[in-house]
Amino acid sequence: MNIALLLEMAAEAAPDRIGLVCDGRRWSYGELLAAARGAVELINASGATHVALLDESSEAAVIALFGAALSGVPYCPLNYRLADVDLAALLERIAPSLVIGDVDRVMRIASEQGHALYTRADFTAATQGALVDSEREYDLGEGIAIQLFTSGTTAAPKAAILRHSNLLSYILGTVEFASADEADAALVSVPPYHIAGIAALLSSVYSQRRIVMLPAFAPEAWLELAEIESATNAFVVPTMLSRIIEALDKGVTANISSIRAVAYGGGKMPLELIHRALDLFPQTGFTNAYGLTETSSTIALLGPDDHREAHASDDPKMRARLASVGKPLPTIELEIRDEEGRCCPHGQPGEIFVRGDQVSGEYKDRSALDADGWFPTRDAGYLDEEGYLFLAGRADDVIVRGGENMSPGEIEDVLLTHPAIADTCAVAVPSVEWGESVGIAVVLREGQAQPSEQELKELIRARLRSSRVPTKIKFVKELPYNEMGKLLRREVKKILAE
Repeated sequence: MNIALLLEMAAEAAPDRIGLVCDGRRWSYGELLAAARGAVELINASGATHVALLDESSEAAVIALFGAALSGVPYCPLNYRLADVDLAALLERIAPSLVIGDVDRVMRIASEQGHALYTRADFTAATQGALVDSEREYDLGEGIAIQLFTSGTTAAPKAAILRHSNLLSYILGTVEFASADEADAALVSVPPYHIAGIAALLSSVYSQRRIVMLPAFAPEAWLELAEIESATNAFVVPTMLSRIIEALDKGVTANISSIRAVAYGGGKMPLELIHRALDLFPQTGFTNAYGLTETSSTIALLGPDDHREAHASDDPKMRARLASVGKPLPTIELEIRDEEGRCCPHGQPGEIFVRGDQVSGEYKDRSALDADGWFPTRDAGYLDEEGYLFLAGRADDVIVRGGENMSPGEIEDVLLTHPAIADTCAVAVPSVEWGESVGIAVVLREGQAQPSEQELKELIRARLRSSRVPTKIKFVKELPYNEMGKLLRREVKKILAE
């Protein structure tokens, strides 16, 4: 099977139903399929080995995604926020490609690489005007559907490979065909080069939910579009939700009572923020979705009922579940393993391993799966007695002090209980005596007095062991995050080293 079947099924079942709204233009499912078939003519004529998108979200992303699938060519959306030198290196790795979007930039940094170039407007117009061979047999094989370059927060980007079978396993296992009402609308504001954005497109098409696309996120624009299109569903990263709530608190008005469901992921959700959201939107169901590029998106969910029960409970153990990412999907297997590869008992942290049909675990020219099909996520975490998964950061982020492994997350959670602290990050800093020790960067709440270093050390010492007490503390205006809300710990290390 091939992901293009999702659009073909939607167009055959309801060709006139609106499938996409972007920049005021409305596209039916029939029109999207016709444009995707037109894209096949452009792709085949170009001789491209990949279809690359260097642009914000738009109708071109949907057309290119399914056009590439019909052509049997990998779709490779690129991070347009990268520096020129980094972007040029990625373009060279997929040359020659059909590149859609910022033509001037590609000509400036990679003109010699042999790419076929289209602006967004030219590509969209060309797909609609292409002469489509009515006798053409489309390549609906089960090869590579998506090639995504990982964010490279700790190293150079890797080319993650997602096959049609991986993506379809996720969609068919979690979404019911044509299950959305015609009035249902999903507000999509995550970048097109992130797996969450691609999964949102695929799941919305298969359920026949109208996709309402916001090319560039701004909280005021998000609220306005949600009201205009009566959005019922949305996916946000924690920083987006924080900015939306901040805009509402500052007096921005919008009728967003239509929003029934909000999913979030991509980074750690501060407990105070999700409690505030649950209070502010009492009729909205919130879902925490945890997944990775290599797993074709979500592998664990904390659902709406869990959110409300934890929010309303006085039981500390129950309330703590809001800090979890819920339970693994029934379609995947998940284990926590120690450094020796043994399964950890409940409550003991280790590395998260997953297995299942949606799990690719594949990179360009190599696979990261072990002999039994298990993928090491490099995320650290633990399962509680009820099977809820708690994350403890990246396995590479663990601070090793004198042979003792320490999770940055447990230190950060304690610091965030201080009323003056708005955000914080714990990282390893060099230590002559211990090899590594704890360093923290701290962001203060607006208008709050700066606590002394000794006060923060005593707070950690009282709640955790003395080994967790930081040897270096720095107060900063803000912490470095990428556009998906992931904390860039390597940048924090640089800040602390200055």
